[in-house]
Amino acid sequence: MMEMFFLILGLLIGSFLNVCIYRIPKEQSIAFPPSHCMSCGNKIRWYDLIPVISYVFLKGKCRYCKEKVSIRYPIIELITGVVFTALYIEYGIGFTFGKYALFSCFLIVIGMIDFDTTDVYLKTTLPGIVCGVILMVIGWTLSFGFTTYIYGAILGGGLISLIILITGGMGWGDAEICLLCGLFLGLKLTAVMLFLSFVLGGLIGILLILTKKKSRKDYIPFGPYIAMSAIMVMYVGEKVANWYLSALL
Repeated sequence: MMEMFFLILGLLIGSFLNVCIYRIPKEQSIAFPPSHCMSCGNKIRWYDLIPVISYVFLKGKCRYCKEKVSIRYPIIELITGVVFTALYIEYGIGFTFGKYALFSCFLIVIGMIDFDTTDVYLKTTLPGIVCGVILMVIGWTLSFGFTTYIYGAILGGGLISLIILITGGMGWGDAEICLLCGLFLGLKLTAVMLFLSFVLGGLIGILLILTKKKSRKDYIPFGPYIAMSAIMVMYVGEKVANWYLSALL
């Protein structure tokens, strides 16, 4: 029963994340005006805003002008719903669930905007960093540790900054995302996240080049791979880190 609750909660929040993903790069308010069709301008009624269900019922089209609506909207809603449900199953209701649920929202928005625009906006990373610092302090009062998150932020932001300074092959927005990840994940999980993000980015980059969807000279945004890796690490990062450390010993 609780799994269904968090699935629905994630679907609803995913609907709001869609608004953020669309409007933030356009420098539009995420609160006003209310949701409306981008083609005909008609206000979308509440019964047409039910996550996933409205999309299926309307066959992926606007009720008024019949213009197609991107299938990405229900996909983002479903992803958020699944992430929230999986976090509840893994951690139950508590501080860690709340922290990672909020973190996931920032990751989805930042990753998708970077995918669409190849830009990382300070108005998305800065609030995440502020929330990370606040939650780090709250976690410290609850005996969740403190220094590991400082070290995680230094590792994440510092490593990417070093790569930028030496090679110029990445963007400062990537450093902002990794600093944000460090504040939420801590040192050990940030290390795993960085490893996974480079592996994912490398493999998918090679695949895009081999399929000729990208050339060697094209810029491939790294933010989506950081986001995917950070979400994966929330579930398996501790197990991967412990396995690697035990293998070394």
